[in-house]
Amino acid sequence: MKDVLDGTDRARTTAALTALGVRPGDVLLVHASLRSLGPVADGARGVLDAVRRAVGPSGTVVVPAFTPENSDTSPHYRARVRGLDPGAVDAVRAAMPAYDPALTPAPSMGALAETVRTATGAGRSAHPQTSFAALGPDAARLLAAHRPDCHLGEDSPLARLYEADARILLLGTGYATCTAFHLGEYRMPGPPRRSYRCVVASRGVRRWWEYEDVALDDGDFAALGTAFEEASGEGDVRVGRVGAAECRLVRLRPAVDFATAWLTEHRTAGS
Repeated sequence: MKDVLDGTDRARTTAALTALGVRPGDVLLVHASLRSLGPVADGARGVLDAVRRAVGPSGTVVVPAFTPENSDTSPHYRARVRGLDPGAVDAVRAAMPAYDPALTPAPSMGALAETVRTATGAGRSAHPQTSFAALGPDAARLLAAHRPDCHLGEDSPLARLYEADARILLLGTGYATCTAFHLGEYRMPGPPRRSYRCVVASRGVRRWWEYEDVALDDGDFAALGTAFEEASGEGDVRVGRVGAAECRLVRLRPAVDFATAWLTEHRTAGS
């Protein structure tokens, strides 16, 4: 059996996605681990081509294109400066570029996200830290009006994906990376808030910008996902193999609704 997906195997991958339940016209929020899928001819481009074939010309593919690299309040930054002397920290801060939706890469989001972001015709939302990129006829509508002080709440693409009855495609990844659960954090009563800071450009001038938003925490998302899958209704979660990986196709609305209730109960109880 061949491990590498050539043209024939790419068609097989599209067929596997169809068997998983992906349909023409779907709006998909995709998280992918290419390593889990196994070797793929053309790498992320081959995977994206298979996904786009599965959703067809009327479907839309969305990926997180987050940029923690331009923030000094992110875990990424804290890891980067850990152990550095003050002068070296100042040098790191001075070299951090302002967010530009057309140019800023999203290296921590993986190869598929970068492939979508840089594809011809792709759009990207405006948030300087938690943008999304998308390809397809619904991209502009889903990405519009991403308020810069709303990471992943009602004024973000996640809420538009909820309205669109989108589905989440977990290609070799688990619920720990399920970004949609963050919308449930915003819908909890009185969610905790914190300050964030990042580098932006205002009229071409680089500057630091500080704002307040919901305190995001994905530390319990794996447990949340397990609980959701155990309680899920018919058709809410479909499981199958794509390449070498176990993959899931999840309805976003019930996942977010369940997350809102589960997080409210578990985090309020402090468990």
